[in-house]
Amino acid sequence: MILTSFARALAQIGDPRFFRVLILGLALTVALLIGVYGLFVWALDAFIPGSFTLPWIGEVGGVHTVIGWGSAVVVLVLSVFLMVPVASAFTGFFVEDVAQAVEDRHYPRLPLVPRLPLGDTLIDAANFLGLMLIANLLALILYFFAGPFIPLIFWGINGYLLGREYFTLVAMRRLGRVGARSLRARHSGTIWLAGVLMAAPLSIPIVNLLIPVLGVATFTHLFHALNGDQGFVSSPTGV
Repeated sequence: MILTSFARALAQIGDPRFFRVLILGLALTVALLIGVYGLFVWALDAFIPGSFTLPWIGEVGGVHTVIGWGSAVVVLVLSVFLMVPVASAFTGFFVEDVAQAVEDRHYPRLPLVPRLPLGDTLIDAANFLGLMLIANLLALILYFFAGPFIPLIFWGINGYLLGREYFTLVAMRRLGRVGARSLRARHSGTIWLAGVLMAAPLSIPIVNLLIPVLGVATFTHLFHALNGDQGFVSSPTGV
């Protein structure tokens, strides 16, 4: 079921609506990282003196330059770990666009559903973003002690988060929040495994940028399979 859902999502990767969500998610991610770095530089200028005096040494200058270069390196390293998780969270803003594209192609017999209220979408996406950031920042601490098990920790944490949030957001469109949580609870193991399948390619550069959109599409198919929807119409290729 999971692999079939993923194969169907992958077959639709050329959909223009998928590409639009991909670009918007990446643009918001880059803007956030730039904004965080700009805020740090502003705080640096506002609260840290440009020079200070040390006993027996005298005045030491260039503090802002040293810290600025150091912070740039830190942000660059953090972006390697946080770029895709943050992009995944931002894709939550556009879950309905991807899910609708999947349903238009594969489930045309299902009735249309009204879009979720914008306020609810923003709150859910913001909560997901905060959860992804906190979980992955805490995971950075675990990485120091995990050694060769770092990929397993990364896949496990992000697989759980991706599965939990994406499945819930997709299911909410048709079942409401309570119904989505109930269905997710009944199939938590399957959803977590599907999330791990999504999280594993996050370690592969370039490929990982496609995962947020593919994840939403995959969980749309998975939701309909677990919910027993019979509206699926195969594509001309049989996928």
